[in-house]
Amino acid sequence: MIINKISIEQVIASEILDSRGYPTVETTVVLSDGSFGTASVPSGASTGTFEAVELRDNDKKRFFGKGVLNAVDNVNSKIAPKLIGAILSDQSIVDTFLIDLDGTENKAKLGANAVLSVSLAYAYACANHYNMPLYRYLGGNLLNCMPIPMMNILNGGVHADNKIDVQEFMVVPVKATTFRDALFTGAEIYHTLKNVLKEKGLNINVGDEGGVAPQLDGTEEALDFIILAIEKAGYGPGEDVKIALDVAASELYKNDKYTVDNVQYNSDQMIEYYKNLISKYPIMSIEDPLAEEDWAAWSKLSEAVDIMIVGDDLYVTNTKRLQKGIEYNASNAILIKLNQIGTVTEAAEAVRLADDAGMSTIISHRSGETSCTVIADFAVAMRAGFIKSGAPARGERVAKYNRLLQIENEVLCTL
Repeated sequence: MIINKISIEQVIASEILDSRGYPTVETTVVLSDGSFGTASVPSGASTGTFEAVELRDNDKKRFFGKGVLNAVDNVNSKIAPKLIGAILSDQSIVDTFLIDLDGTENKAKLGANAVLSVSLAYAYACANHYNMPLYRYLGGNLLNCMPIPMMNILNGGVHADNKIDVQEFMVVPVKATTFRDALFTGAEIYHTLKNVLKEKGLNINVGDEGGVAPQLDGTEEALDFIILAIEKAGYGPGEDVKIALDVAASELYKNDKYTVDNVQYNSDQMIEYYKNLISKYPIMSIEDPLAEEDWAAWSKLSEAVDIMIVGDDLYVTNTKRLQKGIEYNASNAILIKLNQIGTVTEAAEAVRLADDAGMSTIISHRSGETSCTVIADFAVAMRAGFIKSGAPARGERVAKYNRLLQIENEVLCTL
């Protein structure tokens, strides 16, 4: 679809701060009719080796090397001159242009943070030009479902300053029939968990994603507290609410061994560890249970258990790695993170490939977030089964949940 009279008039990037106080890229795209879109890019703490390159300045005298002035300059001096004056066209055409302009396999030249900021801002500008919400622009009119929130209520791993190795403990309100009910269920459990921990004299400060980060002895003690919180909030563990874990196992893998709760395991022993954990707790999903190159073990685990096994670091929203995972039968679900791949179109392609393979999709935030709510619209547009946006705390997390409440009111659809 080509609109003959509307063109790109301005592309302007700047450096802003993310939720952890480190720089990231924000870009505004302005069209000749006055429509514009602004988007900012998140950043991960636990990152997969094969993610697209997040370009940092590496100037140790400024923001400990984490500045993004080079990425901002790439938008303003390399991307903008090529786009300004271009006739408004499909999202895929602009994204393909950005991919070709970078010319590398992993966005190493311009930076995935630079490229994605333009891709997202252009999508918002087009949606505003057509006077439609972003989810309609990306997903069309036949939208009839909302994603189920996988709410991170307890943090460990690199997201928290405690001794818990598992990175995220999430509650999933599986019995809720509306997104609103699911969100409020998770929020009630979150606050109940804080009260339970406080009664025990434990720390209720929060980690990067808003979940509490108490000093506990390990995985099972964390799960026991979550079960108690679910019950005290008036819900049935395993019936109303199930549990999801993000192990981020690549962070725990060294010299062909995994270390969890001060115990070392080989790949086969890790599979037995998970089977035991699943038998004791109402766990419905485990994300990155094994290291990103331990392909054979992923296949064994997927065969051995009857829950969602989710690939994040394994796939990094990359269709080439996802295709390999499909061939290996490595998992039955994929986590989608826009900044892992760098454009809206490539992320959508990963969702479609997963859908075609019968896999569940989870649209996810990052530990270093902004107030940009794009993943909420993207999740609805892609008809994703689930969304991860952290705890019902911290403005950058809650912004996504509140956006989903708005969308639910607009489309009047159910989980």
